[in-house]
Amino acid sequence: MHLTNSSPTITARDRHLLRHAALAVCCAGLFAALAALVQTGWSPLARFDRELTGDLHRYAADHTVWTASVQMFSDIGGTITMRGVLGVVALWLWLIGARTLAGWVAAQTLIGWGGQWVLKLSFGRHRPAFSDPVAHADGPAFPSGHAMASAITCAVLVGLLWPRARRAGRTTASTTAALTVLAIGGSRVFLGVHWTTDVLAGWLAAGIVLGAVTVLVELARPGALARDFRRVDWRTRPRVQRVLVSSARPPRDTDPSDDPAEDLPDARSDDAPPAASADPSADPVPDRPDGLLR
Repeated sequence: MHLTNSSPTITARDRHLLRHAALAVCCAGLFAALAALVQTGWSPLARFDRELTGDLHRYAADHTVWTASVQMFSDIGGTITMRGVLGVVALWLWLIGARTLAGWVAAQTLIGWGGQWVLKLSFGRHRPAFSDPVAHADGPAFPSGHAMASAITCAVLVGLLWPRARRAGRTTASTTAALTVLAIGGSRVFLGVHWTTDVLAGWLAAGIVLGAVTVLVELARPGALARDFRRVDWRTRPRVQRVLVSSARPPRDTDPSDDPAEDLPDARSDDAPPAASADPSADPVPDRPDGLLR
């Protein structure tokens, strides 16, 4: 009798699903807790909101030039701009044949926009009110649409860049995205159009959308996101490198660019010949979008 290891193997895709499911669940739990505290008017949190927003408003009223700069930055990083960027990215992905990845980006945009307004109308929280406001905004306050849209957009862009970037590129992209999200969210509090907890809720709501949409797409089309990442890598590979890779392979009846998923073993390494591409460590593009929301 032979003893075999019957324990289930956790694949890379399983880890990918678990990671994003955990993101969605954790953010949902934190959002629910924050919303409950805000709705019940928990005094320490309410006092923190009032004092911080009031202090920032007084500073903004006394420094008009700085306030005008913050207002311009807040307008540039508004919800329309962020969704427009993702719309362009989704269209480009669709045109190069990465249809599942394009749908993933479009779903992040549309579900984020719809979820934002469902939450805003559900809670109906009033914005801060001042006798001498430095900025104006319409609609309910909780959660912040600017914070939510910027977090979704920056996370998606970093996720798309992650598989193709080296360590330095990943660090730069992640740092830039984080600073952008913090600056846009902070600008809304500084201008006195949101409470601090509105911005925190916007970031948590973005985490729910990012994690949930990714899990749903992976369950609906297993492995399609990973294939589309390889397709994007092939389509965006410099033309000279593509010619060199093609010339190093035996002739084929079909164009390699027609199905980059099949040609991946030959196109995985920019510098190594096809025989060396069997080494997994030489693959600059993972078999799954590991870079998403690390």
